[in-house]
Amino acid sequence: MIRNSYTKGRTLYHQLKFYWSVNWFATLYFNFKKFPFETAKKIPVFFYGKVKFTSITGKIQIDAPLRKGMIGFGQPYELNTLHKGTAEVNISGTIVFKGHVQFGKDCFVIVRKDAYCELGHLSSLGSGGKLICAEKIVLGDYARLGSECQVIDTNFHQMFDTKTGEVYKMTSPIQIGSYNFVSNRVTFMKGAKTPDYCTIASNSVCSKDYTSLGQNTLIGGVPSKLIRENISRDWEAEKELLNKWVII
Repeated sequence: MIRNSYTKGRTLYHQLKFYWSVNWFATLYFNFKKFPFETAKKIPVFFYGKVKFTSITGKIQIDAPLRKGMIGFGQPYELNTLHKGTAEVNISGTIVFKGHVQFGKDCFVIVRKDAYCELGHLSSLGSGGKLICAEKIVLGDYARLGSECQVIDTNFHQMFDTKTGEVYKMTSPIQIGSYNFVSNRVTFMKGAKTPDYCTIASNSVCSKDYTSLGQNTLIGGVPSKLIRENISRDWEAEKELLNKWVII
């Protein structure tokens, strides 16, 4: 009886602790501002910790069965427990969620006007990450990006060949494949594409199309290149853990 009471009390404590971590003002404001009432009342998007809405004038779309808290900004699913209070959301274009999606603490997310961003089921961007979409960025299902990663599809500034006068394209779409295991501090630059079941080593820079390397590959370096073939994260086991720990 004592053990049963202790278990119930501990479960209640963790539930209260979790709901206390939600920024309810930002959460309710965002959901009822951006979604029809029937969608908003299900509260599909949760914000945790301090966040700045620079702009949320764009289109936010959920193409999946609705569940409470299925999309988490600042969601506490990593080892670090403290927020720095630097999270910022700027959505002027279109962002589409294809399922449950997590952003870690203190992420910077910007989708510019006329740009398109799509995030697959159980894709994620770890704490301190940056996602800057000026044209098109797509993350496949289970594209799990570690802390301090950057996904940036633009040069920001116009560049040209000083000899020929050729003007280079400033933006180019990024596509990160499904079941990608991306370690910390990896940078994806414009034009980067990775195949499904790809692992990317820490501190790497991806700046081209790697899909010809095929699945079950490890790439890394500056710039990234093939390191090893026939290697993959144990996704079947990982799915069980992700369902347990990151789905609310």
